[in-house]
Amino acid sequence: MDVLINVFVALHIIGIAALLGGFLTQMKAMGEGTARFTPGMLHGALTMLVTGVALVGLNQADGQPVNNLKVGVKLAVLVVVLALVYVKRDEEAVDKRAFGAVGTLTLVNILIATLWT
Repeated sequence: MDVLINVFVALHIIGIAALLGGFLTQMKAMGEGTARFTPGMLHGALTMLVTGVALVGLNQADGQPVNNLKVGVKLAVLVVVLALVYVKRDEEAVDKRAFGAVGTLTLVNILIATLWT
């Protein structure tokens, strides 16, 4: 079970890397007002959602304690990110505030995951 959990953790990290990497590559374009959400950002957010739900289930099935409040907060932040990216994915240029919100919320999600013990 530990190997399976570690595989899903790795996939979860790959998802957040795709989301954050897509944001970081568009930073210059955001300054120019031409930033857009890339398909990789949407796929990264979806990967995070699926693997996060799987990790909760696998950890509970393995008898490990799960902090449901932390998971709920991370899920709420991710749903907002996913909604913003999904709704604005076809726009040629995304508003700076919406694009910045996605980057900020992604960083918040990373900080919650690493600092909340």
